[in-house]
Amino acid sequence: MSRKYILTAVIVATLVLTVGGWTLWTLLVSPSPNAPQTNNTAQHTDPDWAFPSQSEPAISLPDFRPVVTEVMPSVVSVISEMVVSGFLGRHTEYVAGSGILVDDKGYIATNNHVVEDAQSIYVELTDGRIFSGNIVGTDSLSDLAVIRVNATDLPYAYWGNSSLLSLGEWVLAIGNALGEGITATEGIISRLNVPVNVDGNILYGLIQTTAAINPGNSGGPLVDMSGDVIGITSVKIVASEVEGIGYAISSNEARPIIEHLIRYGRVTYPWLGVSVSTVTPLLAASKGLCVDRGALIAEIVAGGPAEAAGLQTGDIIIRFADKEIASLTDLIQAIRGSQIDEEVDIVFVRGDDTKTTSAQLVERPSS
Repeated sequence: MSRKYILTAVIVATLVLTVGGWTLWTLLVSPSPNAPQTNNTAQHTDPDWAFPSQSEPAISLPDFRPVVTEVMPSVVSVISEMVVSGFLGRHTEYVAGSGILVDDKGYIATNNHVVEDAQSIYVELTDGRIFSGNIVGTDSLSDLAVIRVNATDLPYAYWGNSSLLSLGEWVLAIGNALGEGITATEGIISRLNVPVNVDGNILYGLIQTTAAINPGNSGGPLVDMSGDVIGITSVKIVASEVEGIGYAISSNEARPIIEHLIRYGRVTYPWLGVSVSTVTPLLAASKGLCVDRGALIAEIVAGGPAEAAGLQTGDIIIRFADKEIASLTDLIQAIRGSQIDEEVDIVFVRGDDTKTTSAQLVERPSS
């Protein structure tokens, strides 16, 4: 067979296959004339759609300048000179912190850890004047202290009511950050009434904020947008994966302690004489307790008010005075909210029984 006929046969076969394939494809994908027609695009679109309009205009950032101008003159840098022992022997170190003038007579509130064990204290005002500072009183439980400088007619800050704070509220932290002078950082209130364990000592009623708190800020004020002190910066969680978690002692917690330190040089606390832990559902299930909330007594101090009241190890305190007790924190705050020599009613669970007793609180021993 000649090449001409072979080529012609190939072309014809190709055409037959192409036409046949197209016909098969058409039969497979083409809808039947009687099948219902759908239009997904037309069914789900809306030519008149638009983003919903804002019901209120966007909130702009507040103007922090008036607050800084008002408060900053009352914030001081505190430098503590300390003699410490190290590998090479005893040497002097200088610790930077902050403070806040609470009146025009030179009284300054700060943190206990800023001035504790200080050999000498120096206070620098924002106008550049430097004074020697003297310790008026310290309280390690609250991490608060008061020092005083020999000067009068000083600018001072006003104290606000921390119980009126709301989550998301703007605040400023002002202090001697990194020991390089008084600066201000902005943030919001993240949490309220937070307990934080600091080296075995629990600080209560703290304000958590996103305002940057750095070494040297300790003892400086946390202020609201009215320029009122609503906290004293104290603690920052430091870890490589942690950002923007700092704490301040609330003004309502700090104010009575500062007053006691100025008046008496010390703070006294009522004392029950027990060591307790928080009862949780998990603890209750593991120990077969009949309640899953409360303060479980782990230890009774001999000769203390709890022993005199007939309380025993293993009892679970569920009510103290007029306050419900669901945790260790609740009990400590209830005790601190009472008075020395006050007699309080205590409701507790022993085994399957609920009992009531009373205890007369005494002053907490210094040890």
